[in-house]
Amino acid sequence: MAFIQEFKQFAMRGNLVDTAVAFIMGAAFGKVVTSFIDGMVMPAVGMLVGSVDFNSLTFVMKAAVPEIKEGTQIIQSAAPEVSIKYGTFITNLIDFVVVAVVIFMVIKAMNAAKKKEAEAPAAPPEPSTQEKLLMEIRDSLKGR
Repeated sequence: MAFIQEFKQFAMRGNLVDTAVAFIMGAAFGKVVTSFIDGMVMPAVGMLVGSVDFNSLTFVMKAAVPEIKEGTQIIQSAAPEVSIKYGTFITNLIDFVVVAVVIFMVIKAMNAAKKKEAEAPAAPPEPSTQEKLLMEIRDSLKGR
């Protein structure tokens, strides 16, 4: 529940420039994470599960049909393969989870820093003119 409240507070404040900067940085960060996942994480995961290239994992629902010709006449036209590419989905899901976790950690750190700033004790208020005058009288009476 705290996560949802923090996200709501994040979404409700800010201005257009902050949002634009965050969008540009997020897009660049997304490319870095995608490169990291595709180039480093998924090959390692693929090796662990038996030399599998996750991007090539598919569930073929209907195999491709080649074009059949007899002379110049087409007897059967070609049909592409119909498949579910769940390996690409798994890769993109891992990519999303990494980006979401990192962004959440950055936002959480920023919120903690702002909370510490807000919790810093304020300086005590200056004494009033009356209090200053009474302190002067007290100090002069002590000096006797």
